[in-house]
Amino acid sequence: MKSDVVVIGGGAIGSSVAYHLKSDPAFGGTITVVERDPAYTRASSALSASSIRQQFSTPLNIHLSRFGIEFLRRARELLGVDLGLREPGYLFLASPAGEAVLRANHAVQKAEGCAVDLLDPAALKARFPWIAEEGLALASHGTANEGWFDGSSLMQGFRNTARALGATYVADEVVSFDAAGVDLKEGGRLEARAVVLAAGPWSGELAGRSGIALPVEPRRRSVFVFDVREAPGVTPLTIDPSGTWFRPEGRFYLAGTTPAEGNDLAGAPLEVQHQEWDDMVWPALAARVPAFEAAKVVNSWAGYYEYNTFDQNGIVGRHPRIESLIFATGFSGHGIQQSPAVGRAVAELIVHGEYRTLDLNTFGYDRLELGRPIRELNVV
Repeated sequence: MKSDVVVIGGGAIGSSVAYHLKSDPAFGGTITVVERDPAYTRASSALSASSIRQQFSTPLNIHLSRFGIEFLRRARELLGVDLGLREPGYLFLASPAGEAVLRANHAVQKAEGCAVDLLDPAALKARFPWIAEEGLALASHGTANEGWFDGSSLMQGFRNTARALGATYVADEVVSFDAAGVDLKEGGRLEARAVVLAAGPWSGELAGRSGIALPVEPRRRSVFVFDVREAPGVTPLTIDPSGTWFRPEGRFYLAGTTPAEGNDLAGAPLEVQHQEWDDMVWPALAARVPAFEAAKVVNSWAGYYEYNTFDQNGIVGRHPRIESLIFATGFSGHGIQQSPAVGRAVAELIVHGEYRTLDLNTFGYDRLELGRPIRELNVV
């Protein structure tokens, strides 16, 4: 069996690649997307908290998400789906120890034209009266182009539209790949002119089995849904200096945190770490928002980050010595928001031989071999 392009992974990134390829009038080839979990029960796209922000420390991440927010606003027109996009912004809080980094990030964001306000504790309290400002030195509030949406609907919109345009989806698992195609678990081989590795958290393992070093691994994150007796008021997605984050979700709220040292192992079972709520999340919420002292967990889930251990940024573009192999992985928690731009960029690379909308060469694979990380300081 042959296909012009084989995409390994049918989540948001892989399906965005398929959609953008099939949407390009200059592409007349065939596309096969191989997805081992067609119900998406473990897919990071379906289990994401699905938020989008401009507040990054790396200019290219800002550009990727700027493209993304415009795409999300047009999702009904482009994909026929309602993503329920909300744009109350992000609110990063800094202790005195984190103030310098927040100011440095702010300078990068303002240079890129982001709508971001720095707030001292008094200004923060005036804007968000529900917050306890103790222990804070500074805050950064994104006032436009930031918020959250239905990530599962975005993924399905990409998938369904790509299929309607002629992409083929195969329910199988790729066990290895090379420059000329992929080998399937159920037997058989798909030959291809181009192979796109978009297998999310499992990209590193699959690459390793294929003889390619790729520092991408699954890192578990727990998300808690909680209720409160009285809502505090308009609430952006807020990141406490402790690493705990929270945001509204309908009449409820979502929250999570970065796991404690020693509890962030690669490939840990996809099980909710309820102790994180008791030991880390709830204490931070109660201290920062008095209205959350009586928070009650009503649901929870766990999902995997496709964590790039090298520098926590996406790995996108051709392998330097295997031209037919293209990477689209390692986004470390911000893949869902960057899926529109990455899918478009990879499609351009395949069809036109170069990036045309956004130049993603900064995130190329060669930086791994050269030992030149592009550090993202704002990883949530």
